[in-house]
Amino acid sequence: MSIVPFQAKAELLLRTAGILPIVTVDSVDEAHKTVSALRSGGLSVIELTLHTPIAVEALTQLKKEYPDTLIGAGSILNEQQIAQAADAGADFLTTPCTQPLLVETLAAITLPCIPGAATPSELLTLMERGFRVCKMFPVSTLGGPVIVQEMGRILPELKLCPTGGITEETAASYLALENVPCISDSWMVSKRWIADGDWGKITKSAAKAAAIIGQSREKRGGGLLRWR
Repeated sequence: MSIVPFQAKAELLLRTAGILPIVTVDSVDEAHKTVSALRSGGLSVIELTLHTPIAVEALTQLKKEYPDTLIGAGSILNEQQIAQAADAGADFLTTPCTQPLLVETLAAITLPCIPGAATPSELLTLMERGFRVCKMFPVSTLGGPVIVQEMGRILPELKLCPTGGITEETAASYLALENVPCISDSWMVSKRWIADGDWGKITKSAAKAAAIIGQSREKRGGGLLRWR
């Protein structure tokens, strides 16, 4: 089975990010201020979930305002959302899970995509379809760093982006694993902080995340990467 196009680009994107904040907002204004706060803290690769009615509009506006920021559409569940995200200018796509029809669609598009899975069987199915970069969700309930490390032993060609239940305190334990180019979660964009308009806390948390990325790269002997 040939590798799905743009998988190398998907891996480079994740390596560039290191930590990918997952953002969910209820207004375009919240989206702008949240992304601005994350950028101020040093994070410039962001996943915007399509959980809310304004998400596609927010993505469109964010890509116009921050063309140098990589913003992906997250929680993709169907073909309609793929089309909407592409039209809005998304730089990449992520899914929490991948039913067979969605897998076939993702394999044919020209955007880097990171499909999600929860079990070894699901990951192997994605690999058989040509994917080499996947999310593992919800990782904290699946076994944490131990299960991710074990997947690296079983599926050494697969790179994983663990997601779900990761915190500032546990982030480094995932980034230390050879099969993990990036982790993603939402601890640095607390819904409470967004609702309260406490953008300073988001910036402070993003800066701590950026420091964790830097420390991880130093230990691996790698420097700053650029997707473009």
